[in-house]
Amino acid sequence: MIYLLRHGDAEDGEGDDAARRLTAKGERQATAGGRALAALGAGIDACLTSPKLRAAETARLACRALDIEVETASELRGGAFDAPELTAGRGNVLLVGHEPDFSSEVARLTGARVKLRKGGLAVLDGSTLVALLRPRDLAAIAAAESAR
Repeated sequence: MIYLLRHGDAEDGEGDDAARRLTAKGERQATAGGRALAALGAGIDACLTSPKLRAAETARLACRALDIEVETASELRGGAFDAPELTAGRGNVLLVGHEPDFSSEVARLTGARVKLRKGGLAVLDGSTLVALLRPRDLAAIAAAESAR
């Protein structure tokens, strides 16, 4: 399985785009994304992130709940990439990156036309779109698990 997590809400772009940090909302989205994946038993084996700060912060916060290390992948910096090639041999992989790249990759692999919201998640199994979750869906899953 390939999990595509779009970075959380980030600061407005003034200056260096790659240095934009997550806002408090973005930090909450990233944390909820990781907690939701853990609650769903996603069994993530690896996490690859864009080197841009907002994505790297999202990955770091999400992966706390998953107890996995984050690796930087320059292929996720921006533009087209090949998710199956990037994740080959790694098991279930969480990719953290940007739009419109993630929606384009979902369309290329599955034919589905989607638009990932900031902090949203797409789950792919080969050429099948298994799930498309909004940030509020992930927050609700994380909250339900915390209430147990």
